[in-house]
Amino acid sequence: MLLNPVTTADIAAIHRLHSMPETDEYNTLGIPASVDVTTAVVHGWLSDADQKVWRITLKDTREFIGLIAMKFKAARFRSAEVSYKIDVTYWGKGLATEAVEVLLAYAFDKLQLHRVEAGCAVDNAASARVLEKVGMQREGCKRKVLPIRGNWIDGFTYAILEEDYKQQKGR
Repeated sequence: MLLNPVTTADIAAIHRLHSMPETDEYNTLGIPASVDVTTAVVHGWLSDADQKVWRITLKDTREFIGLIAMKFKAARFRSAEVSYKIDVTYWGKGLATEAVEVLLAYAFDKLQLHRVEAGCAVDNAASARVLEKVGMQREGCKRKVLPIRGNWIDGFTYAILEEDYKQQKGR
């Protein structure tokens, strides 16, 4: 797979991804009402200096299969939160795990972060498995933290520290 920064040229593919009921099931954004809504979301990402968003494409075909993002906390914390969304066609193939592993390598090896966090809805077992496979530890459960389709649902919090990452990579 390849990770490249999102551009406005990706809006149609992002809109399609965000419009899938399966990818919306645990998403706080909800299904966009129109491509204009998606356009506004993408422009927000591009103007947010504390966030980087990458499109995930297959290396051989360059087909768009998802998104992965990193939202940075204040610099003194050397910390960020990762999130991702994969096209339902590619679920269960290890691609989300691979994308998160690439982002963790970037976070710890290149950016020298101290901590990377992630969260998922308590019922999102597939996402919890991804986070656990990459070495993140479940740190807790936040009650009714995620606004999804008019309801507040509980979310797990996960994190991996730089020292955990280095230990698991044998560094």
